[in-house]
Order: sequence, then structure tokens, then C-alpha cells
Amino acid sequence: MRLVIHDLKAEEWEQIRSEYDGDTILSDNGAIRPCIGCFSCWNRTPGQCVVRDGYENMGALIHQADEIVVISRYTYGGFSGFVKNIFDRSLGYVLPQFEIVGGETHHKKRYKEDKPFTFLFYGHKLSEKEKESARRYVTAVCANIRGHVKAVIFQEREESEKPVEKQTEVQPGKVILLNGSMRSANGNYARLAQQLVKMLHTEFETVALQKYIGNLSALLPVLEKAEAVVLCTPLYVDGLPSQVIRLLETAHKQYNGRGKRVYVLANMGLYESQQLVNLFSSVKQWCEKTGHLYCGGLGISAGELIGVLMQIIPFHLGPSKKMAEGMRCLAEAIDRGGKTEDIYAEPYGFPRSLYIRIANSNWNRTAKKNGISPKDLYRRL
Repeated sequence: MRLVIHDLKAEEWEQIRSEYDGDTILSDNGAIRPCIGCFSCWNRTPGQCVVRDGYENMGALIHQADEIVVISRYTYGGFSGFVKNIFDRSLGYVLPQFEIVGGETHHKKRYKEDKPFTFLFYGHKLSEKEKESARRYVTAVCANIRGHVKAVIFQEREESEKPVEKQTEVQPGKVILLNGSMRSANGNYARLAQQLVKMLHTEFETVALQKYIGNLSALLPVLEKAEAVVLCTPLYVDGLPSQVIRLLETAHKQYNGRGKRVYVLANMGLYESQQLVNLFSSVKQWCEKTGHLYCGGLGISAGELIGVLMQIIPFHLGPSKKMAEGMRCLAEAIDRGGKTEDIYAEPYGFPRSLYIRIANSNWNRTAKKNGISPKDLYRRL
């Protein structure tokens, strides 16, 4: 049995449905909700998402399938918002604990299997550069979800919709810090944004994407008035979270006019900051397609560790030293209305082996506090 994940419109799916008779099909019925980053699928209800919307058993569905087939519109280097939502909600397929695989930090397997994934991307006149970007992205996804890429297929499609070009009144010097996380205002992403704020001399406004999830179009007028937007976002499954991708898709359809400066402040739990490269690439590609100006970003790794240390020692000291230096460069670029190179920052003087050991023990302790036994933590569904 194959598990087929697709974002096709109903009439498009009808044309190929017979090719997948007998398979389990996942499509967008409008009910799916974003991953809220609570980690309950690891330490409260292992292997199962607590968000009950019909997509809470993705880990089990992937496990039960002989192969996974993914059909997605090529979207800024990777999946469309819906397909990415499916992968974001599949976190329970792997375990929270880390191990080194291929020289990188990845999550341990929940199941002793190597699941094959076939990816079919469709789009209009995809360039070789875009195809390579997609291949790089799905390779990273499979490395972290602990499967392997069986095939990557590209299919030509005509563009059905053209972005609307319009001019909006931009407020000179206005900067918006857009929090792309679904977690609370006290999460790591908010704390990092607060550190950036302390270094800025420019006036800014903080906006939470979470408040607009039910109506992303309502957020666009807020963003359109800004001269610069700083996207503060976590890494979900090797890329932008689905809610951020959906926002970019919505903005792409409804607005394509005078460019504004776009910066990124990204954070993740894995140790190697270079694993953020696909996230930065997505924002760059969106900027290229919508006429905005990508001005660089800062990628911070080992985010859970840094979030704890920020509450104990000054941000510019200890393991946060390189991150503070990178944030100063980002703040200076924002203040002067200029660019910076993408900066990748890892914990300073904090070895990867120690980080993994501490992280793994913390996951076990957290599960125990939640009444989850070691046996239940590794539960298979």
C-alpha cells in the first residue's frame, strides 16, 4: 500500500486518480491545522499529534505504507503550504533524541525501517537551478525523517494565476518583526527577536503570524506598509513552517509590486546551523518571484539550549557569543537599510557531543515529568 500526499485541485486529481486505486490518499480538505510546536507527539502522546483535525496520525500512516508518493506544486524550493503542513505534522514518525548520521545531527528512528519516498513536483518552466533546489531539499527531508529518496520527478504545468501587480503606500523606515512561530510569546523565537530589538536603533512593530492563521489575507495590508520585514521563524522539517509558506503563497497571489527589504532570523534545535540553508533559499526564491529584495539573515542552531542560557547569562557571553555577533551584523544592516551575508551561528565552545547528551537526557526527563515511561516514549503505532 502506498501513501499518496497531494495538493492537486479536485479536477486535476480526477484525471490521475485511477493510477492510485487501492492507495491511501491525503489531500487538502481545508481542515488541517499548522503544527503548534508543542512537542507533545514526543513527550505527551508519543507518535501521535494532539491536534485533532483528521491529520493527527501521520506517523502511523507513514509507518504502515510501503512507499510514500508526494505530489506538490514547486513552491520556493520545496513543497506547497498544504504538503509542508503534512510533513510538519509527521514529527511523531521519528524520536526526539539525536544521533549523528552522515556527519549531521538527526533524530533517531522510531521504526526500524528505511521508507522510500517518491516526489513529483509540478510547475511552469522550472529551471535547472530550481530543480536542483528541490532535490537538495527532499534529500534533507528524507535524511531527517529517516527515509530515502526513491525518485524526484518534475512535470511541466502552465501557470493558472498571475500575481496581481499593485502599488501600495509604504511608510519610510517602518520595520516589522514578523514572528512566524505558532508557540507562545515566551518561546525561543520571541526571545531571540527581543535580543535583536535591543540592538536596533530603528523603530519597529512586532506582528504575530499566529493571530492571522484563520485569515492570512488580513495580514497583508499590515506588511505592505512596511519598508522592511524581518521574518523571525523556526525551522520545521528542513524548511519554513507551513504557516509561513501559506503566508508567502497568499502574498504572491495578491501582491507583486514595489519591493521591500526582507531579512530572516531563523532558529532550530539541530546542532549544525548549515541545515538552515534550505529555509534561507526559500525566502530568497520568494523574493525573486515577487520583486522584493532579500537582504540576508541569521541562522541560529541548538535553539533550545540557547533559549535556556539566555535566561541565565548575558547573550553576548558563553555559547551565545557567535550568535550575538551575527545578530549585531543583522541589526546594523537593518538600521542602515542595507544587506548582510547569510550568517550561520552555532554554540561557541560547546561541543556537539555534549549538546546531544544533554538534549537526549532532557527529553527523557521531560517525558517522565509528563508521566511517560521510557517504554512509552519509544511507542510504535
